[in-house]
Amino acid sequence: MVISKDALESLKADPAAASIRRSLEFYYGNPRQDAAMDALYARFVRPGDLVFDIGSHVGDRIGSFRRLGARVIALEPQPLCVRAIRDLYAGDEEVTVVEAVCGAREETVTFYVNSANPTVSTASPDFVKAADGAVGWQDQVWDSEVVVPAVTLDSLIEKYGTPAFTKIDVEGFEDSVLAGLSRALPALSFEFTTIERAVAQRCLERVTALGFTHFNVSMGESMTLEFGDWVSPEAMAAHVLALPHEANSGDVYARITRS
Repeated sequence: MVISKDALESLKADPAAASIRRSLEFYYGNPRQDAAMDALYARFVRPGDLVFDIGSHVGDRIGSFRRLGARVIALEPQPLCVRAIRDLYAGDEEVTVVEAVCGAREETVTFYVNSANPTVSTASPDFVKAADGAVGWQDQVWDSEVVVPAVTLDSLIEKYGTPAFTKIDVEGFEDSVLAGLSRALPALSFEFTTIERAVAQRCLERVTALGFTHFNVSMGESMTLEFGDWVSPEAMAAHVLALPHEANSGDVYARITRS
């Protein structure tokens, strides 16, 4: 699947989409980064698989999953990002966009919008508090709030089927997403930040209770796994706690088998 280049250029040129222009320029048009992303996700995704992309932002991971031949259910609550996804993947029947947050319950939630940097908009008030005054986060401002619907992973599975892989990147709301899951899946990833390590610990506890046994981690946008051998939940918890604050963020990968 190739995205619409015309749609990409139109979005980048549209003043109404100015707040996501930096993301569009960073995430699209870098073949080397795309290849690294595809190599990482190819460990988990095969042609014909179903993938959940929870927190799609402008949809760059959707592109990788589609290049790997997967069907994608993409969750994103921000209207501008939803517009970008629908424009970029217009006509692709294997991409389904759900304009919602994923959470612990079927309800409505308050969503905190960072208008200048929508990639860190969040449904977690604790994330906003943790960022306040933290080194590296000083310029981030969540300047408005909207009420959005929330669905659960369980309800998505009931409607669309069991995903081979689930990517969760929701700025400190990851533990709430996993609270809405009641079964082990083949594999998933969840983002963490060093300003909220406790969220990562709760996520690890939750997925371990669900039956996930093997863990790895990828830092930032490196698109590489840190450990040659997958490790235990205890080892992963210790690793996240020991990271320096400057590490900022990463994604923990969990699966029920070693390979």
